[in-house]
Amino acid sequence: MNVKEIEQLLNNVKEGQTSVNDALEALRNFPYTDLGFARIDHHREMRTGYPEIVYCAGKTVEQVREIFRIMSVKENNVVGTRATQEMFDAVKSIIPEAVFHEVAKIISVKKVQHTPPETLIGVITAGTSDIPVAEEAAITAELLGNNVIRIYDAGVAGIHRLVDKLPEIRKCKAIVVIAGMEGALASVIGGLVDKPVIAVPTSVGYGANFGGVSALLAMLTSCAAGVTVVNIDNGFGAGFSASMINKLC
Repeated sequence: MNVKEIEQLLNNVKEGQTSVNDALEALRNFPYTDLGFARIDHHREMRTGYPEIVYCAGKTVEQVREIFRIMSVKENNVVGTRATQEMFDAVKSIIPEAVFHEVAKIISVKKVQHTPPETLIGVITAGTSDIPVAEEAAITAELLGNNVIRIYDAGVAGIHRLVDKLPEIRKCKAIVVIAGMEGALASVIGGLVDKPVIAVPTSVGYGANFGGVSALLAMLTSCAAGVTVVNIDNGFGAGFSASMINKLC
């Protein structure tokens, strides 16, 4: 139950349209629903401005389906990250309007149409192999009510592919930069713009990449001011943070 639903419930009680007992029953699952294997946090939107988002990896298909069933009753968009096709098929069987963003591995149920701010979020990758993580960031930001521009395959190995996009990039309020290998692209962009850069190291690269650790360390030690870093392959975290920045006054 979100803030608007609670306000409406209280108004209904005042106006005699809802009994006190019915109101108490409606609030029974507030602020969370205990499913035994998971406790769904209905209070999170009131605290943070965003509803709880489901991390599907490590959960069974049945658990994901049940979580979506409970969450879809609320008047919020429902988002599940790191989902599989099998999980989506199970959710789709009970929620026909569910959508699977295959590249991003995100399941979404859109119930609320947000009015996005006029400002933009930019999502930029060094290479094509970084696109799955980039799409996780971009789709997350879009589902949270933002407009996103995508600029893919613009890494330092061919930096001229980035230069002609700088006017578009500089229009963004927050920029997510995704790169594997040595992770240099975040520093390059950080030195060219006056906006916050959220760097996402990816596990893309050859053996000495150490599963993304080399890109992570390079981004953490960037000499470009204004670059912050999320964990390896954490497109969701970057998209979420970019959304929060983009919605600041």
